[in-house]
Amino acid sequence: MPEPRDNRLLAALPAADLQRLAPHLEVFTLGLGEVLYEPGDTLRHVYFPVDAIVSLLHVTESGASAEIAVVGNEGMIGIALFMGGESTSSRAVVQSAGAALRLPGPTLKKEFNRHGDLLLLMLRYTQALITQMSQTALCNRHHSIDQQLCRWLLLSLDRLPGNRLTMTQELIANMLGVRREGVTEAAGKLQRLGVIEYSRGQITVLDRTRLEGLSCECYSVVKTETDRLLGQPPTPPTL
Repeated sequence: MPEPRDNRLLAALPAADLQRLAPHLEVFTLGLGEVLYEPGDTLRHVYFPVDAIVSLLHVTESGASAEIAVVGNEGMIGIALFMGGESTSSRAVVQSAGAALRLPGPTLKKEFNRHGDLLLLMLRYTQALITQMSQTALCNRHHSIDQQLCRWLLLSLDRLPGNRLTMTQELIANMLGVRREGVTEAAGKLQRLGVIEYSRGQITVLDRTRLEGLSCECYSVVKTETDRLLGQPPTPPTL
């Protein structure tokens, strides 16, 4: 059963703050491809992913889309609620199914308006998210599809347990805003190098160190800033 400590933001809250939120947190299953909100929707809940990944996308009038950020167990979906906008121009889509803890919007705003630790934590998280969005825009403009794929794989892995992703090449192409053929070629290169193994929608990272070496600097910039603002992620227990 997911617990608040399984999400990095909730785990960082002081015990008293978390105790006030705990009765209002409910376990919520996020299905693959589920849309949590569309552009312009009024947000009623926020979601703290535990072992799921949610993509924030911008969609053009023609239907083309590109990912601007990926959110997993380090963060939260729904920052517009405490930023005061109530809605956003992006779409939130589940790219890897799993569980999240859902909190009603009024409960979050009430705690945010205490002007205590939760407010400071949420503002730091928002800065980390803005960094990821800015770096994603830079990466999509200046770096190769090979480098973009490496960055995307690493960011996704950081937000999931283990070293495996369930993801089709078509979905990855939609996230990166590139043609599927480009993703197929880039994934093929990584597989021939022994960095990943790809089969039937399952991507297993075999050599993470080399994957980091093949990625552009955008991954390390985002990770360094996220760890600086939110603290180092907990070390997984050794078996």
